[in-house]
Amino acid sequence: MSAKVVCISSHDGAGAHEAALAVASSLGFPLLDEDIIAKAAVDAGVDEATVADVERRKSALVRLIESLGTAGMGAGYAMAAPVPVQDQPGSDALRGLIRSTIEDSASAGNAVIVSHAASLALGGRDDVLRVLITASTPTREARLASALGVDEKEASRTLKRSDSGRSDYIKRFYGISEELPTHYDLVINTDKVSPEAAAELIVSAAG
Repeated sequence: MSAKVVCISSHDGAGAHEAALAVASSLGFPLLDEDIIAKAAVDAGVDEATVADVERRKSALVRLIESLGTAGMGAGYAMAAPVPVQDQPGSDALRGLIRSTIEDSASAGNAVIVSHAASLALGGRDDVLRVLITASTPTREARLASALGVDEKEASRTLKRSDSGRSDYIKRFYGISEELPTHYDLVINTDKVSPEAAAELIVSAAG
């Protein structure tokens, strides 16, 4: 296939971010992740945190990443003044706005979209390659423990909260109670496949 958009979904600890960076670099596409949140926030006239809170339940891992700071908003977006709480759109409206932003990004083409379950939002498009990067639970726990500097018991608890939040997100946004391999065009297990090798597989499939 010849994909205009590559959507990469993943489970925490699967090494997807490294693979996504390599895919975007190889294809010459921008990598969109928090840009989705930024664009939706601008369109809604609210701050990014409001949209992010609607989109997901923050796991301990997410809170840790946020505590380290972010790279800021994507190029080309200027933050609008926050809207008073009483005037802010409801959760349903913000969810719809996030989905619309994903669809607009796909229509523009030439992008690698990470997270936000974009594969499910764009499942009906022929020009989108939907990828899931995953790994076994022990592998993910070990990687998370190393990345966060915690023992594997704490990593296991963090992973369970993360996976629960992911399942809740997919159910709330897309009404899907069970995520299946058939929701994707390509599923990669990184237990033995490096992020670089995963990226090569994705680029090959996208071409």
